Amino acid sequence: MTIEWFKSTNTSAQAQFIFAHGAGAGSDSDFMQQIAQLISEQGIDVGLFDFQYMQIAKQSNKRRPPDRAPKLLSYYEQILSEKNPELPLFIGGKSMGGRMASMLACDTAHAVKGVLAFGYPFHPPAQPEKLRTQHFADIPCPFLVLQGERDSFGSRAELATLTMPKQPEYVWLTDGDHSLKPRKKSAVTEQQNRQFAASSAANFIKLHC
Repeated sequence: MTIEWFKSTNTSAQAQFIFAHGAGAGSDSDFMQQIAQLISEQGIDVGLFDFQYMQIAKQSNKRRPPDRAPKLLSYYEQILSEKNPELPLFIGGKSMGGRMASMLACDTAHAVKGVLAFGYPFHPPAQPEKLRTQHFADIPCPFLVLQGERDSFGSRAELATLTMPKQPEYVWLTDGDHSLKPRKKSAVTEQQNRQFAASSAANFIKLHC
């Protein structure tokens, strides 16, 4: 197991954030690398890792589906053993990684101060009846969802109509899709959405240290 650390720049770290990737792209994706860098620039150590199925996919140069949730959660739990014991711990991820972090927080022996999900997969696209929110009531710490307004896994308009066991805190990214990317005609750029998401994440972490 290895964590790629983006160490806090300009100042001593106030906290650490272990950041899990989504189903289709690993920790070396542009999204993961840039968000980690942007958050680390704001006084937080950020750790990236690849789940086991993604490690195999990279070694074989062949795409693989994600492992089942129990195996993903077990590996994420093992990764947390590499945390810095001196810093407050936050966990989260992009899409699937954020979902796994929110589930792990319900049941982990580690003292998790907060969970962050970038593009939470509230349901599969075009299947709003298959909600993935039942465990929200069991999340014992603050939970922040950074969601594109037109995310096909749960848009702003749609989520306003849903009843959940417990509502997370939201940061909405203007005209963003599941990766927070706006359309070309939008008044904001993808870079601006990423910067705002990273700044919002860092503020949340600092608030709950």
